[in-house]
Amino acid sequence: MSPTYREDDMMRLIALLNLKPGISVESYEQWARTVDLPTVNALPSIGRFDLFRATGQLGTDATPPYQYVEIIDVDDMEQFGRDAATDRMQAVAAAFQDMADVTFLTTEQVHP
Repeated sequence: MSPTYREDDMMRLIALLNLKPGISVESYEQWARTVDLPTVNALPSIGRFDLFRATGQLGTDATPPYQYVEIIDVDDMEQFGRDAATDRMQAVAAAFQDMADVTFLTTEQVHP
């Protein structure tokens, strides 16, 4: 049985990332606040883009496997493809790739 698509469904991208050696938390977070977050949030295809710093693993003292988590709500995947192809977004993506090792997960909501 295939999942039921709802009109209000959107694609939620989840990015799990660690900074590359030599990239400081301070420099990455400054870039994220001043470049990445405002640029991506201004894209026509994006409903919301948030960045979270991992602070721990619930119930343990172990270090989290990732330093940061991004949650990107994409309202229109076709528009997102066009947005991502712009020179501005290509430059932002290149800077991001220089700073972080990232895994992007695409998701779909499981409805009751």
